[in-house]
Amino acid sequence: MNLSLLVIAPLITVLAVLFARGKNAVRWLSLAGVMVQLILSFILLALYWRERAAGNPAPMLFQYLHPWFSSLGINYHVGVDGISVSMILLTAFVMVSAVLVSWQISPNAKEFFILLLLLSAGAYGYFISLDLFTLFFFLEVSVIPKFLLIGIWGSGRKEYAALKLALMLMAGSALVFIGLLGVYYHTRGLYTFDWPAIAQLGVPIRYERVFFPFLFTGFGIFTALFPFHTWVPDGHSSAPTAASMFLAGISMKLGGYGCLRIAVSLMPGSALIYSPIIITLATIGIIYGAFATMMQKDLKYINAYSSVSHCGFILLGIGMGTATAVNGAILQIISHGLMTALFFAAIGMIYDRTHTRLVEKLGGLLKVMPFIATVFVIAGLCSLGLPGLSGFVAEMTVFFGSWQRPGGTYHLATILACASIVVTAVYILGATGQVIMGPLKESQYNSLTDASWNEKMTGILLVAAILVIGTAPFWLTELINK
Repeated sequence: MNLSLLVIAPLITVLAVLFARGKNAVRWLSLAGVMVQLILSFILLALYWRERAAGNPAPMLFQYLHPWFSSLGINYHVGVDGISVSMILLTAFVMVSAVLVSWQISPNAKEFFILLLLLSAGAYGYFISLDLFTLFFFLEVSVIPKFLLIGIWGSGRKEYAALKLALMLMAGSALVFIGLLGVYYHTRGLYTFDWPAIAQLGVPIRYERVFFPFLFTGFGIFTALFPFHTWVPDGHSSAPTAASMFLAGISMKLGGYGCLRIAVSLMPGSALIYSPIIITLATIGIIYGAFATMMQKDLKYINAYSSVSHCGFILLGIGMGTATAVNGAILQIISHGLMTALFFAAIGMIYDRTHTRLVEKLGGLLKVMPFIATVFVIAGLCSLGLPGLSGFVAEMTVFFGSWQRPGGTYHLATILACASIVVTAVYILGATGQVIMGPLKESQYNSLTDASWNEKMTGILLVAAILVIGTAPFWLTELINK
């Protein structure tokens, strides 16, 4: 399969939307474009499984290399393994859901969908890149559209939130670039950005120790590494629903993927050296995020601070470094991406009808919008790790893998991370009980309508993915383990 199709498809859709006339044409073309992305991702999954079943031992499949700047060792080099394929599937699911939930977006719907599609092109390019410079290029593609989406279509302190997000992520990108240059100049005289070639030769440990913190911290900023998480609550709370879904579902996962696939895989010696620091920061982030969420009164802030806590599980699994813990970290990337996208979609549906996100002003919504309320409850239960949903599978795998690392300090970190589940249950069940159950808070809410067809499709798509992973995770773990 030509992996470049994953990048080309969104760009072709952008051109089609650009020349479209009328809001309906823009919406249907955008939906058609993301459906093509979803179909391509399933085709890629089928072809990947076929190659593995046939005994293809190559670490990366469907590789393509084309010289870009040969004198600098920069090439357009792409390929995928099971982890990359799982990330591509996650991106496709979230993008289809984001377009569906934005069906009534206004004003400037054309510009909105163009920016959203550009984000997807950047994400696909990032996940298929085997050249570090190309990977960094696609990482940067995903920053500016987010700034515009929040600054133009956001709410509240949107200009402040957009600027803060852009500056924080650009700072992370700067650290990543410093780390990549360090790898480039200190790979035993190779002077290349080609990831497989660098992995084969290795980086001398004395240089690893210097440049690993740049790479891990830079990617970590994208995935809410404590204490660089402060852009998350403001960015999520001010972003339009689709942008929030992409930020939490995909953008934050770019960082976790980079921490694992670039920083740790290229510099395993330094990953072991710095793992106590990574584990400490991850544990603090988990506990801090959980308790900070308990103090929030706004639904979007609840989901945003909850994301800080749940992304800590990703970093904890990566920091522990056991095979099971890393497997759990990848599962958590996928589960959290689906769960937060679903949560933000439900919150957006509620806000569109009630014009408030404050928990104290909401209540009894199950009576007037049963579908939206059900989706909200499922997202919440997935967040607290209910068995049968993807959150349970991912978090338990991280906990089991973390406990496998010997040492009292690491066991203590695992226990503290496990204890956060109790706090998560408190704020999730509290918010759900207040918003969904009980009497209606406002008499005018009796006239509220339930989800429209496009919103129902969004909920069904994401809930189905959460249930499939939660009840039958073995296909996904097998995909990752390969």
